[in-house]
Order: sequence, then C-alpha cells, then structure tokens
Amino acid sequence: MTVEQQNPDEAFKGLAEGDSALVDVRTVAEWSFVGLPDLSAIGIRPILIEWARFPDMSANPDFVAALDEALGGATPKAIYFICRSGARSMNAARAAEAHFAAAGAQIRCINVAEGFEGDLDADGHRGGSNGWKARGLPWRQN
Repeated sequence: MTVEQQNPDEAFKGLAEGDSALVDVRTVAEWSFVGLPDLSAIGIRPILIEWARFPDMSANPDFVAALDEALGGATPKAIYFICRSGARSMNAARAAEAHFAAAGAQIRCINVAEGFEGDLDADGHRGGSNGWKARGLPWRQN
C-alpha cells in the first residue's frame, strides 16, 4: 500500500462521509497557538498526537502506540493525518500504514497535503496561500 495524499477540501469531504478519523500530528504549541480543525459539524473530534515533541522536535517514540490507544480498538476505513504543511503528517501516515499493514488491518492512511497552515508565501508567512485555514475549512482557536 502507498500513502495517499488529498488536499484539505478532499480530506474534509472524506471525513464527512464517515467511518474515518483525523489525526493532527502537530505540537502542543501549534494546537494551542495556531488552532485546530473544527470537525464538530460532522461529529468528529481530531485525535491529537505529536509526531515530534515540542520544544526540541525530537521524535515521539510512542506515536503508534498512542494512535492505537486513541482509536480504542476501532478500525476506521480511513485515517487522515495533518500537520502544518504536510511533511510531518506524511511521515506519520507512513508509520501508521506500516503498523496497520503488519497487523493485517485494512485502513487507508491519507496525508492531508498542504496541511493546516499551508506553504510559505513570498513574504515567508503561512496561512494565506493554501492549506486547511486558507481554504476556509472550519477551524477554531484554543
């Protein structure tokens, strides 16, 4: 299997179709200061698990175990992974896909390309050119 990529609009549509989860792999600081996807209108709460730990950005060796625990034995048909720009979430999706494949689970792992804040613009800022927020998808500030 290969990790799929979908833009934020496609990911939101897939999440709304049901039997799926969104895992936000950003840091505690990002969740607190930048905001979170708001999936309350479709009855989903994002699963928050750091892929890299703030502040030193060291790898989270417990990521897959924390994901298993957060899923609580459920096996959704698809799990979407999101970070700031789509890089950390791709790595997290690959790790989860390998884990589920080794366990014999048929779960699609999908990276949300562009991420929550998107790419840097010409001025070196995120959040305006693409990504979850720039596309006008629901989000909330903590």
